[in-house]
Amino acid sequence: MFLKNKIKSFFKSFRPKKKKETKKKMLQVKKKVRVKKIQTRKKRREKSVKKTINNPIIAPKEENFWESWQTFNPAAILIQNKVHFLYRAIGNDGISRFGYANSKNGFEIDERHPFPAYQDSGFRREYGYYSASGGSWSGCEDPRMTQIDDKIYVTYTSCNGGLRVGLLSIKVSDFLNKEWNWSQPKLISPPGEIHKNWVIFPEKINGKYAILHSISPKILIAYRDSLDFKEGECIQSYYHPGESSEKWDSYLRGPGPTPIKTKQGWLLFYHAMNHQDMGKYKIGAMLLDLKDPTKILHSSQKPILEPSEYYEMNGYKPGVVYALGAVIKDNKIILYYGSADSYVCAAYANLEEFLEELIKKTKKPLKKKILETKK
Repeated sequence: MFLKNKIKSFFKSFRPKKKKETKKKMLQVKKKVRVKKIQTRKKRREKSVKKTINNPIIAPKEENFWESWQTFNPAAILIQNKVHFLYRAIGNDGISRFGYANSKNGFEIDERHPFPAYQDSGFRREYGYYSASGGSWSGCEDPRMTQIDDKIYVTYTSCNGGLRVGLLSIKVSDFLNKEWNWSQPKLISPPGEIHKNWVIFPEKINGKYAILHSISPKILIAYRDSLDFKEGECIQSYYHPGESSEKWDSYLRGPGPTPIKTKQGWLLFYHAMNHQDMGKYKIGAMLLDLKDPTKILHSSQKPILEPSEYYEMNGYKPGVVYALGAVIKDNKIILYYGSADSYVCAAYANLEEFLEELIKKTKKPLKKKILETKK
């Protein structure tokens, strides 16, 4: 204790002495300034999703011939608090198929099926005749999943006779048991036309099934009494990407995952590019009216996700992020996307904060009030 006190007193001697305060007070300013509270909103950056450190969460497996080259563009659905994926896979034969995986926490894969979950029934007829997109010669591409009652519906791009929209369904029980008893696939877009990126709303709207099949130049939705299509029956659609402008999404490609219902509206993610930067795919978000989803209530003024990481800038198609799956889990919106046409990745955000920022961007900021000086 004696030594400790000695050390304290030693260092105390080096402290600068305080100057004596003068008795005279500082002169006070005669003119008092009264300032009204400035009501303004702090500038905030557009709310973006955060990419998980586990990316990529699914990568090609050399030991599986059917997914040895590329694994990307995942559909996702939440059932029994577990995320289930259908992802696009391309292997040694150049055929595009769908693989299956699942995750308990949404960010790490717990199970991955060793065999394809689905392959297009007509892929053999098209091999060598038609070259599909994304690195494959033929097959099925880019699934989106929607659960309605006891069935899971899948829209996808079929390369059977061109790039057309295909529709499949499977019982939820079979899907969970990995018994791939798919319905007979139906082509629901017109022959001789290229169509992609069609999504089914997860519940009826005004008593009808709703299929969103275009977002440009305006949102087009087909309302139907049934999702059973007769042979040769199809939905007439029209799409135009948009005119060149400075907007980040001047070139609209199409919707991403199945729309998600929120209190504020249908949350729809979409893919877009700028005419001056056609090498990069980016992702935006919009809120659609719950009763009339052709009405856009709010849309992002900047992309919420764009390529920047090594796994997005290196691969079969560098600079591409392409989201086909999204779920709400533990108060988070989790977005699943393909990167560089090679991997499956995930990004997330707090749902409430994400929607709040999306809505605020379309409201006018509060004006600053002028300072008033009292003489």
